[in-house]
Amino acid sequence: MKGRLWWRGTASGRRSGGGERQVLLWLVCVCVCESGAETLRYSVAEEMARDSLVGNVAQDLGLSPSQLAARKARVVSEGSEQHFRLDPHSGVLTVTETLDRERICPHSESCALLFKLFFENPVQLIRGEVEVRDVNDHSPVFPQKEVVLEVLETASPGSRFSLESAQDEDVGINGLQNYSLSPNPYFSLALEKWKGGAEFVKLVLQKPLDREEQRELHLVLTATDGGSPPRSGTAQVRVVVLDANDNMPVFSREVYEVRVAENSPPGQLVVRVSAADPDEGSNGKVRYTFSSERSRRLFNLNAETGDIYVASNLDFEETEYHDIEVKATDGGGLYAYSKVHVEVLDVNDNAPEIALSSVSASIPEDAPPRTVVALLSVRDRDSGDNGRTECAIEGDVPFSLTAAFANHYELRTSAALDRETTAEYNVSIVATDWGRARLSARESVSVRIADVNDNAPRFTQAAYSMSVSENEAGAVRIGSVKATDADAGANGRVRYALVREEGEERPAVSVDAESGAVSVVRPLDYEEVRAVEVTVRAADGGSPPRSATALLRVLVRDENDNAPVVLHPPADGGAALGELVPRRARAGYLVAKVVAVDADAGQNAWLCYELAKATEPGLFRVGLHSGEVRTARAVGERDAARHRLVVLVRDRGRPPRSASATLAVALADGFSEGHLRASEEAPAAEPDGRLTLYLSVCLACVSALFVAGAAAAVAAKVRRARRGEPGTLPTFPQSAADSSAGSLPRSYVYDVRLAAGTVNSEFRFLGPLLPCFPAGLPQGAAEQRSSLCSAGLGQEEGDWAVQGRAPLSEGTVPGAAEENASLDQSPWLSHQ
Repeated sequence: MKGRLWWRGTASGRRSGGGERQVLLWLVCVCVCESGAETLRYSVAEEMARDSLVGNVAQDLGLSPSQLAARKARVVSEGSEQHFRLDPHSGVLTVTETLDRERICPHSESCALLFKLFFENPVQLIRGEVEVRDVNDHSPVFPQKEVVLEVLETASPGSRFSLESAQDEDVGINGLQNYSLSPNPYFSLALEKWKGGAEFVKLVLQKPLDREEQRELHLVLTATDGGSPPRSGTAQVRVVVLDANDNMPVFSREVYEVRVAENSPPGQLVVRVSAADPDEGSNGKVRYTFSSERSRRLFNLNAETGDIYVASNLDFEETEYHDIEVKATDGGGLYAYSKVHVEVLDVNDNAPEIALSSVSASIPEDAPPRTVVALLSVRDRDSGDNGRTECAIEGDVPFSLTAAFANHYELRTSAALDRETTAEYNVSIVATDWGRARLSARESVSVRIADVNDNAPRFTQAAYSMSVSENEAGAVRIGSVKATDADAGANGRVRYALVREEGEERPAVSVDAESGAVSVVRPLDYEEVRAVEVTVRAADGGSPPRSATALLRVLVRDENDNAPVVLHPPADGGAALGELVPRRARAGYLVAKVVAVDADAGQNAWLCYELAKATEPGLFRVGLHSGEVRTARAVGERDAARHRLVVLVRDRGRPPRSASATLAVALADGFSEGHLRASEEAPAAEPDGRLTLYLSVCLACVSALFVAGAAAAVAAKVRRARRGEPGTLPTFPQSAADSSAGSLPRSYVYDVRLAAGTVNSEFRFLGPLLPCFPAGLPQGAAEQRSSLCSAGLGQEEGDWAVQGRAPLSEGTVPGAAEENASLDQSPWLSHQ
């Protein structure tokens, strides 16, 4: 009715208000419905048929069936099962199936099914509750249809015997209400209620039983509920009168003593106990049990036979003896006790145990022998020989074990240690017992050897050789030195440095202290320094440090940085007057020789000559390697009287460098035939290899004889030159006399001299070189040099005139006297 009034109020508000008021009122109604609105309540009896009427929802809510249909009312049961159905046209609520209260609400005093009623336009929710009333549709049921109760004939009156209670699925008044027992002279029925509400049925003995009179009693126990009509259930109670047990079991032994090995497997028989009872039937049937829980964990007992078996592991080290108490009970409840004393025999089932008491983290490699490294102890939980142990070290290691006291040992060093050979030892210690089946245990002790600075650094090479190009810029790395130290840490950290004497200037190379990289700190000149030798020291970081040295030799590679230097003709114009060539000169006539040197070495100093420019290109040629200027053809009458030749001297470097020499050649008449033949004789062209060989042989043979004569001749000429005014001599490079790279060394030059007289008086003569080039000197210097040369020549001619001969150069052929007389106007010709 409350729900109906609430609905009418809501409907009235909806009709009287506007649209906004309707929405607000609807929201308020929903909130009220959810929070505290009245609930539709109905009540139905269980076991009603399907589609049975529960109630008229439309009527209870004050709605017409058309309104119910218009608002699309529907019912939703709570839970997974839909128990109710709503007819939207009539508003009748019916059940969808037969309701079984015992299934829906088992063992519950109250049973209610909840549902929700949903409306639309506007949305509304109304809760509903249907109470399912219990119906007496179940009878009381006993768990067993027949109950056997054994009662001793000696049982005293008033003794109570429990019976199992009946169960009724109905509740309330329809549930179990009382019990009744069939009439008999010996037993009555009593009910006991506990605090939790449970009821227990007891049979109470009213008078003593006499087995001889009646062995069994048959009773009927009836349970009745309170339904209308009432329902009941029965159980048959058969009371068996038992004979009186007047004898107790008797064990064959009061104490059983037995031994068993500790490694006995589970299920192994330990002992069989036996007890006898002279009574008959159940009174004489004996069952065996343990009296303590500990015995049950370790042993199993056969209740029928009295056999005791091993149940779990027996550990001698844990317990050597087990005392078991066995209880023998007959069917009448009489019992007796016996003891079983089990002695566990030790078996070698425990390996020795090694315990490290103290271990040094590390020992220095210079530790003396017998240094204590670790302390350890060994124990074996077995007894006797099974518990005796011996300890040893496995493998060939420089350690030994020394017994300190009982089962305690010291691990000591037995020899000198070297960390560089072995940095760490894993010492395996083996402990073995003395059992028949010997057991052992191993323990590894890690001994780390601490480093001591006992090793000096070692260079990978005793001497290092590196090279660098000359004129290379500073701070250029050219290589590295490497030294290793077998020590570790700071003792093995190597630093490099150059060894310098006190006061010694800074060397041209440097060594990086960390990496050993070798660098050139300033450019080097091959012509000044061919190689740099320094000593490198490698020192470790130990205290005190150790060191080693190695020789570092840096070779300077030659670069083509020097151009050839022309010695003859001189570059200062000393040959400006030129060379004289007779008009009748044939092809191959030696005109002059260009002499040049190069301060570089090797290929950079190999020189070649070529004619770069000439007044008549076809008249003269230049030897490629000798530098000799010769006529390429016979001189003709039509050839110009004066010629200018430019000879280019080039080395074989990369890139090549060059220099040039200028020769002035004048064609003249009046040379003797001998002079012509001597000048025309040219050495046969030889390959470069043979020419080099000939030069080397000649240099070796002639130099020794020539040095002494050349020195004396030069000294004599110098003294003669000092008598007159000194003339200007050509300047030679400092290294020209010492260089073997030029085309004509100074010690391998000789003069060609022509003397006046008959043809028969001409002969060959070798003399030391004193450059005398009047054609290339200035006017004043030329006269001085001419007088100097004439003075020397006159003296020598006078010396040879005594013998009737005049000096000639090698290769000179006798000629006319008029050609010889022209010697004073021609320059001295040099041959190689």
